[in-house]
Amino acid sequence: MLEKISQKFGDIVRTIGGKSTITEKNVEEAVEQIKLALLEADVNLRVVRRFVNSTLEEAKGEKVLRAVQPGQQFVKIVHDKMVALLGEGKQDLVLKGTDTTSVVLLLGLQGSGKTTSASKLAFHLKGKGRKVLVAACDLVRPAAVEQLSVLGAQIGVDVYKEEGAKDPVKVAAAALAKAKRELYDVLIVDTTGRLQIDEDMMAELVRVRDAVRPDESLLVADAMTGQAAADIAKTFDEKVGITGVILSKFDSDARGGAALSLRTVTGKPVKFVGVSEKPEGLEPFYPERVAGRILGMGDVVGLVEKAQAAFDQAEAAELEEKMATENFTLEDYLDQIARVKKMGSMKGMLDMIPGLAGQIDESRIDESGIKYEEAILRSMTRKERANFLIIGPKRRARIAKGSGTSVAEVNRLLKKFEKTRLMMKKMVKNKGQMAQMAKMMGQGGMPGGR
Repeated sequence: MLEKISQKFGDIVRTIGGKSTITEKNVEEAVEQIKLALLEADVNLRVVRRFVNSTLEEAKGEKVLRAVQPGQQFVKIVHDKMVALLGEGKQDLVLKGTDTTSVVLLLGLQGSGKTTSASKLAFHLKGKGRKVLVAACDLVRPAAVEQLSVLGAQIGVDVYKEEGAKDPVKVAAAALAKAKRELYDVLIVDTTGRLQIDEDMMAELVRVRDAVRPDESLLVADAMTGQAAADIAKTFDEKVGITGVILSKFDSDARGGAALSLRTVTGKPVKFVGVSEKPEGLEPFYPERVAGRILGMGDVVGLVEKAQAAFDQAEAAELEEKMATENFTLEDYLDQIARVKKMGSMKGMLDMIPGLAGQIDESRIDESGIKYEEAILRSMTRKERANFLIIGPKRRARIAKGSGTSVAEVNRLLKKFEKTRLMMKKMVKNKGQMAQMAKMMGQGGMPGGR
């Protein structure tokens, strides 16, 4: 995500960040490059002007030009301005306690990912211990109600729908009555979208809003539409009123124009971003972390959180014990593949490492290796995964055929596994590396990579 703008800003930061002395000319040249990078990222022109002028004004001050490390001081100014542009701090949903029903109204154009975001938000709130009901009030788009029903079933969240319903206001009101009666503490209302903004849609959304009196009215905006997302958000805010934004398809946004324009244009915070099609693919929006990634500083905190979600302490201790005694099996290796996949794509993780963000050539990252390894492992019997030494030539031929790979690839995986086990045992002896190895599977032994 944000590859293009990250690369541009990363180059600027590296050029001026290491300078022991800088002049007003250096600053002006860097700011001009920043302006071009923002315009190429499709950031709103008014936002660009405000960002550039405030950065230039502060960076030309005596504080920077006479600082001990003026290059780094300039980078800090740019970072702070970027954070201010994106919004100060993570903005949580403002919901009531669990003893009453809170209502979240989702708005957006057709194709913005509203219905998918409704299910992701429901899954997110369910994980927070909330009892969630989702109301299917998009009665215009074909199969929208059915799509929401299927998604609800997949994540174990109830969906309220009325077969043959024509009036979304009545459906929303009935859903709210059910939520209060059956003690759901959050009701998410998925509304009708249109291909473009029109007065009939806005009037309908206002009636739905008045019927449920939402605690949060979130616009779902497509990050890939650039600054147009900010203009759409502004119109929705003026016509219906919004409290925040869910920026969908954020993982596919290489430019960043939407994220960088929204807060300034609308005055409303981005509260969540969609980072995958999976139910868990909705993440809180952290301005500081996104600013760090744009500037090539990575997001170590985010990477650690992903690791903690995939590896808990008890499992890490058990893994450590297996590593120390060489009891680590192919079954364990398969389990680690699942955990690495849970953390997201390899490119996404590398982008979170300082110094690598925005510098990864996506075409050179082959994530198919992990898929081949998983296929090979799943083609083995449990007995074979428990003891790889019994996998002779005939078994290897059978495994290769079952996984759609070759005997050479099966041999390569088994040889790599043997080396990984030996490396693990050595690393566990080093107490300074023990915790890191148990949690992150060590660089050399990480599943994948052919």
